[in-house]
Amino acid sequence: MELTKEKRLWMYRKMYEVRLFEQEVDRLFKANMIWGTCHLSIGEEATAVGAIAALREDDMITSTHRGHGHCIAKGGKLPLMFAELLGKETGYCKGRGGSMHIADIESGNLGANGIVGGGIPIATGAALASKLKGDNKVTLCFFGDGANNQGVFHESLNMASLWKLPVVYICENNVYGMSLHVAKSTAVENIADRASAYSIPGVVVDGNDVEAVYEVVKEAVERARRGEGPTLIEAKTYRWMGHSKSDANLYRTKEEIESWKLKCPIKRYREKLISENIASAEEIENIEYQVKKEIEEALKFAMESPEPSVTDIELDVYA
Repeated sequence: MELTKEKRLWMYRKMYEVRLFEQEVDRLFKANMIWGTCHLSIGEEATAVGAIAALREDDMITSTHRGHGHCIAKGGKLPLMFAELLGKETGYCKGRGGSMHIADIESGNLGANGIVGGGIPIATGAALASKLKGDNKVTLCFFGDGANNQGVFHESLNMASLWKLPVVYICENNVYGMSLHVAKSTAVENIADRASAYSIPGVVVDGNDVEAVYEVVKEAVERARRGEGPTLIEAKTYRWMGHSKSDANLYRTKEEIESWKLKCPIKRYREKLISENIASAEEIENIEYQVKKEIEEALKFAMESPEPSVTDIELDVYA
């Protein structure tokens, strides 16, 4: 089915939301208003949005420690996300999870995870549950290139293939696992090549092209929903920022970063929508204005929200 104008504008809006949200998070962190650490996905917005655009509302996802974009694209509420990062009682996890552990079960987001590859077995388990219940749901599993060398990656793909589970594994290959270049950590040229070991499709896609991501994920989701099992998709993209806020970025050159900024997925899609007469510049500017207002209002809500009470210090910490 051809992408509608409404769907395309939704994808642009969501990418813009993710970008502005994370730019604000970067500012808040530098102002010492966010504790711990956080991992920004600036530059990778097209992968999260394009993939989740291919889902039904009742489908599920698992995320990673770099998961703000996944949560927003899956229907996450900006006020609750800001509140969580600021450690407020109104946050998704009552301020206890922070940047790396946002979950929103109501929207089908089974949670971000601070453990490398930690979401892979969770997604596989969710897919097994869907198959046993016969609810026809599909789970998208996001993880970074560093996770493809974890044993649980191979164990999960093997099990999902054997049992033809309705799960789609999406590797966001942003070139670096922390500071290690993927070429120095992974023996195959493309991570998607590893799919052949488990007799499932392996697909490489330009992770900065939101429509290309949508198309390959849509095909994989439809395959999974038909009962034909999983697909491994490798979205080649790039994070503009350091691995985390403590990363001094000494392992890559400014020239490399700038070359990837020229491939900005948001700027690229904005130009496409206007040049192909899908939307006018005025329509795009109106979307951007609305998103900016939403960000302002969401942050105001979070800033005015109460801190958790010290009397609840053990609440939701111990089972």
